[in-house]
Amino acid sequence: MGFLKYNPLKRRPVLHQKKYQDVDILLKSCAKFARDHWNPVPFQPQFTEGMNQKRTVFQKIISAFVLLVLLSGSLVLNAQDGKALFNQKCASCHAIDKQLVGPALKGVEDRWDDKAMLYDWVRNSAAVIKKGYPRAVTVYNEYNKIQMTAFPELKDADIDAILGYINTGGAKAAAAGAATTEGTAAPAAEGSDSNLLYGILTLVLAVIALILLQVNSNLRKMSDEAEGAQTAEPIPFYRNKAYIAIFAILLFLGGGYMTFQGAQGLGRSKNYQPEQPIFYSHTVHAGINQINCLYCHGGAQDSKHANIPSVNICMNCHMGINEYVKGPQLLREDGSKVDGTAEIQKLYQYAGWDPNKKAYTGEGKPIEWVRIHNLPDHVYFNHSQHVTAGKQNCQTCHGEIQKMDEVYQFTDLSMGWCVNCHRETKVQFTDNKFYSIYEKFHEDMKNKKIDSVTVEKIGGTECQKCHY
Repeated sequence: MGFLKYNPLKRRPVLHQKKYQDVDILLKSCAKFARDHWNPVPFQPQFTEGMNQKRTVFQKIISAFVLLVLLSGSLVLNAQDGKALFNQKCASCHAIDKQLVGPALKGVEDRWDDKAMLYDWVRNSAAVIKKGYPRAVTVYNEYNKIQMTAFPELKDADIDAILGYINTGGAKAAAAGAATTEGTAAPAAEGSDSNLLYGILTLVLAVIALILLQVNSNLRKMSDEAEGAQTAEPIPFYRNKAYIAIFAILLFLGGGYMTFQGAQGLGRSKNYQPEQPIFYSHTVHAGINQINCLYCHGGAQDSKHANIPSVNICMNCHMGINEYVKGPQLLREDGSKVDGTAEIQKLYQYAGWDPNKKAYTGEGKPIEWVRIHNLPDHVYFNHSQHVTAGKQNCQTCHGEIQKMDEVYQFTDLSMGWCVNCHRETKVQFTDNKFYSIYEKFHEDMKNKKIDSVTVEKIGGTECQKCHY
């Protein structure tokens, strides 16, 4: 067997330059050599000690990278959950830095000595008041004994997420809102969703991933060279089939997601906020002056449509109110100031009213308001069914309208949004003759078999309710 020699480090026979013409002879020779002479020598640790150290460092880098990704992802999700829960559970009655129906929530943890009692207060304020906890009783009496809505479904982690949003992201949003109120438009880069920050973080993590892949490739090359193995020239990443496949998959998934979102949003107008011919502030009328919504939109309680008020409705008040002097500074969405008195003069032009003569001297014409909320033609929606029979507030669908200077569409008014509302909303059976025909439900509630009835239970999710 002079044409073969054994290298214990390689654990395999190594051929000299002599070439075999007969493949069968070569295979038989290798097999016989393996049977007669195979006695591997243990791999020398001193040869691989340096490579092991390099691999250990590489493993630590990979572990740190994975930990960074998981930590950043958990922080982002926690912030998003806190914001979503705050908007869903708290925003209708509370603000971060100012009093609404309830107190401002900034610093709420400092005002409660016992955090466990604060958790109980959020879940069931009536029970905490009944226990006589001083802080709970003080808040209850200070705010005209208005009972706070109970949220028994919230866990400690949910409440902590809300408190975290109030202390971090919510405080920034409140500061931005305050800057806008003072006439300075809040920078778009400091939006509450922090999309720019997340984009930068994603880019940084992508660069780190590419660097680690290159490090891994170099370490593998060094290992092969130290072991004497021949390696092919590395393929540039832009020609690497694995990288191209991964990029194609990501591009397909990203493009598919964006296409789906775009298709799903067709016909929806969430956050639509057109400029109206007259700057009409619901903050001043419905908020500060507390004019009932039904005074202007009386059709909401009696018919399918909530009518747009005629010019005469506006003139009932503005025959005597011809200037705007005592209210807060009016601002457009872009932060520019609005002259309230000039807007009243626009109303007089539409009405044909002469404020000096106190008489209609011109030809009146309707105000061409721009419609904001508009459902598809195949959808049936009746305002009176919700306002009169269902006892729903305007804010359920239109948001906090009493805080809007310029009205915008609060939600997307999608079918999913309506169906979820019907699944969760409890029907007000008490003192409501509209639902007197549901005798079985009334009997079950009387016998304590059920404590409430949702809209879904009386057919609120059936297709023909809205499509017929």
